[in-house]
Amino acid sequence: MSQTDHAPRTEAIPGVRLRWWTELPLIVLVYSAYTAGRLLARGDVQAAVDHGVSILRAEKVVRLNLEHPLNRLFTREAWIGVPADFWYASLHYVVTPAVLIWLFRRRAHLYRTARTWLMTSTMIGLVGFTLLPTCPPRLLSASYGFVDTMAQYSSYGWWGGAASAPKGMGGMTNQYAAMPSLHVGWALWCGFMLWRHGGSRWTKAAGVAYPLITTIVVMGTANHYFFDALAGAAVMGVGLLLTKPVQRLAALVKEWATGLVGGTRGGPVTAPSATRSSIVSEECQTSPGERIPRQRKAASRPQPRDTGDGAAAPAR
Repeated sequence: MSQTDHAPRTEAIPGVRLRWWTELPLIVLVYSAYTAGRLLARGDVQAAVDHGVSILRAEKVVRLNLEHPLNRLFTREAWIGVPADFWYASLHYVVTPAVLIWLFRRRAHLYRTARTWLMTSTMIGLVGFTLLPTCPPRLLSASYGFVDTMAQYSSYGWWGGAASAPKGMGGMTNQYAAMPSLHVGWALWCGFMLWRHGGSRWTKAAGVAYPLITTIVVMGTANHYFFDALAGAAVMGVGLLLTKPVQRLAALVKEWATGLVGGTRGGPVTAPSATRSSIVSEECQTSPGERIPRQRKAASRPQPRDTGDGAAAPAR
């Protein structure tokens, strides 16, 4: 069996022609709703810290400790830490839209399904931020042994001490939205699209490398736990399973809305009345049931009666 037989299918049945002026507002609307919801879902700080500590303890139970050695490496080696901070702060804003545009222009038959998968997973992630606010490793007390590399190397970039937010705008981001890691989730979506539908070996290699490096970066910069990364991958998996049901629901809503708008504007279409006469003047006017003018008048003209053998026939 070939490799593509095992991979999830993201192909969609071709539908209405894609138009950027309808797709762009939709994407902006969904992302704005996600950003606003993420800001509102701040939660209790102490609860977020407790959740973060619980994740660390759970990882120790299964003998996982990837965050500490990576964070020490990024902290000690600036030539690794600085590029990693730039990677974390910017690439998800660049690569994800770039892959969407590439699909839109070069893989139009896949675009709608891929876009629905990404948006559905993003909304699921928002639910996770709301139900489980989590303190990232960099915001735990120093006794846990983590260093915020973005604060350490803030002089190299535009960010300050509030994750990837620009300096002075830390209040505009939710720093306790660590579980799940949508940095990893979005990178996994981009990687799958590049690996599955890329046309060259370099594209497929980038599809493997991008989510792998992103997972290392989010842990090395102390922005996420390893379990956050696993949760991000799980969210994308659930989003993929829900993609077709969401598409069917969207099609039903669109059909209902189209019918509603059409009914209120045009109203029911009625057939022309059978009693309406055609616009023909005077003697040539047809009546109901007639095919040619004067048909009924000729039929109703009185016929001559028989007056005997000697009667003359009426003049014609």
